[in-house]
Amino acid sequence: MAAKILQIENLVTTFDTAEGGFNAVDGVSLYIEEGETLAVVGESGSGKSVTALSIMRLTPPNSSKIEGAIWFEGKNLLTLPDDEIRQIRGNKIAMIFQEPMTSLNPVYSIGSQIGEALITHRGLSHSEAKAETIRLLEKVRIPTAKSRIRDYPHNFSGGMRQRVMIAMALACNPKILIADEPTTALDVTIQAQILDLIKSLQKEEGMSVLFITHDMGVVAEIADRTVVMYNGEAVETGATADIFAHPKHPYTRALLAAVPRLGSMEGRKRPMRFPVVNRVTGECDVPVEVPDTVKITQRPLLEVKGLTKRFDMRSGILSPVKGRVHAVENVSFNVNVGETLALVGESGCGKSTTGRAVLRLSDPDSGTLALNGVDLMKLNKAELRNARRQMQMIFQDPFASLNPRLSIGAAVAEPLLANKLATRSQAREKVADLLRQVGLQPEMAERFPHEFSGGQRQRICIARALSLEPGLIVADEAVSALDVSVKAQVVNLMLDLQARMGLGYLFISHDMGVVERVSHRVAVMYLGEIVEIGSREAIFQNPQHPYTKRLLAAVPVADPTRRPERRAALNGEIKSPVRSPDYVPPVRQFRQVSPGHSVMVSYDELMPN
Repeated sequence: MAAKILQIENLVTTFDTAEGGFNAVDGVSLYIEEGETLAVVGESGSGKSVTALSIMRLTPPNSSKIEGAIWFEGKNLLTLPDDEIRQIRGNKIAMIFQEPMTSLNPVYSIGSQIGEALITHRGLSHSEAKAETIRLLEKVRIPTAKSRIRDYPHNFSGGMRQRVMIAMALACNPKILIADEPTTALDVTIQAQILDLIKSLQKEEGMSVLFITHDMGVVAEIADRTVVMYNGEAVETGATADIFAHPKHPYTRALLAAVPRLGSMEGRKRPMRFPVVNRVTGECDVPVEVPDTVKITQRPLLEVKGLTKRFDMRSGILSPVKGRVHAVENVSFNVNVGETLALVGESGCGKSTTGRAVLRLSDPDSGTLALNGVDLMKLNKAELRNARRQMQMIFQDPFASLNPRLSIGAAVAEPLLANKLATRSQAREKVADLLRQVGLQPEMAERFPHEFSGGQRQRICIARALSLEPGLIVADEAVSALDVSVKAQVVNLMLDLQARMGLGYLFISHDMGVVERVSHRVAVMYLGEIVEIGSREAIFQNPQHPYTKRLLAAVPVADPTRRPERRAALNGEIKSPVRSPDYVPPVRQFRQVSPGHSVMVSYDELMPN
């Protein structure tokens, strides 16, 4: 048995609130052995991130109190003076945070930020720090590291920024690496690269890893042991394989039941609800296919042909165009009444731009858009405003979508009043009905956005989108930021509303597990182009395009017994969509694999390096 490198005993972290002290972590005890990966899992508010911040003593000193003991190298970290804990923090115990863009200083180059840790903790000279920074960046697989040390955080993609954070964390050869949701905001292929990188570096350096996440697929992929947290307490601890095979606590069973598993829809024709688990008893309902109370018609609700959107790049306002971002290039698809078409791909592939262009929130450069046979491109401002009653959008971040100064009742009623479709008293009645439809209480209408959880806020945004009784809803990463069980509830709600009201969804996502569950058809986007489109069954059971296969191969499998199976190499970076001003896109050729299933055949120059 390996020695324990970190041991936490009865940790209690209390925050001061207006109502008194709140125990965010309540009596947690755990340990990490040398060279092992311990996963701490749970949903938002479970106390897992506060546990990590308590280890690093990064909670606000004036409004929080940490009690218990955290033993490292024979010392209790909670009793050390500030100057001594600073020598441990970032040196012997390093941390990677969830959002690298907020963790990196935007006004300093990444080379100077990594070099600062090397100079401070290891006493290197500037020239030595520069050489070591280049070595670290090469170690985390950043190409042309020597030239990139002068770049700033905004010059890097999300995956590359996370690699920079890992390089910074490894700068002082830490004995423990705390990774707090390091892959949650990343696309599946970038997530796969980061997980593979952490595992490789752990093996090379022999360090221990405390991995914090709510994604059980990631846990199965990387953790030796797992601690499940709920309401500030550690409710279950054990070997990862044992917890997945024989979960004992109801909450653990709830987390595992909410994980979408690729292949679970094989042989099913219609979308399927997620199972709902009682967190108290652990009882799980039987997931059922969504009833076809509204038959999918083959009448196109939305017709998109040759949609193109490019963004000019200039060095100054009056400067000539030096290049163009080809965000969406000659995209065509239909969405039928009562149907969900999923638009999938990684960040930067053009999914969200396509969704915004469909609603003419961003006017396309060319192409045609027709809603119920009406050409949206020919409408003037007043006509477009009327047409938008039939198409609404649900955004990824519900908090940013809601006005913090408006009660949620006012926010849901606003479209009705703005379009003069109801009086104020009629709007109040309509709001109460809409809140009931999305599983909220009518009396909640007087509350403000900050008084709701993330899942509840997303339900409010869905209620607002339904207020005008649209036929089409564009859901732009509408469930990506939600915890697994909340995600299951919101997806089930969307499926039920579709079955009852015949809604057509353009479901934009990079979460292939959810896409398989909710979609009727799938379109795969890469570098602004649709490279494969077909039925959900065709795309998931018989993918043809290399990029589609790459996306599916990157999805973490929630089964620790399959960990030895190495996934396909996914280290290639997505190519840039920036082209010269005189660039003429090639004419693409498509091959029909089966009825309704087409794949691009001229794609060599598109694929990652």
